[in-house]
Amino acid sequence: MNRIGVIGIVIEDLSNVIQVNEILHEHSQIIIGRLGLPYKDRGINVISIIIDGTTDDIGSLTGKLGCIEGITVKSALTKNYYDEI
Repeated sequence: MNRIGVIGIVIEDLSNVIQVNEILHEHSQIIIGRLGLPYKDRGINVISIIIDGTTDDIGSLTGKLGCIEGITVKSALTKNYYDEI
């Protein structure tokens, strides 16, 4: 059973952007949409990811991202579970 949600990622250490993108690519099967915005005035990037996956898959994605220095990750998921499409 899947949950739908959003993951917010704030990248303060821009040297880790490549690592973030590699992890997102590894989990692309659960990513429905992505919006990335460079905030040049502040020297950060902000990414929002819409996801549809199992709690294990989502936890794997957020856990890997959260281990990267200079990255902040937060998620919000539906309370209900949905059948896989």
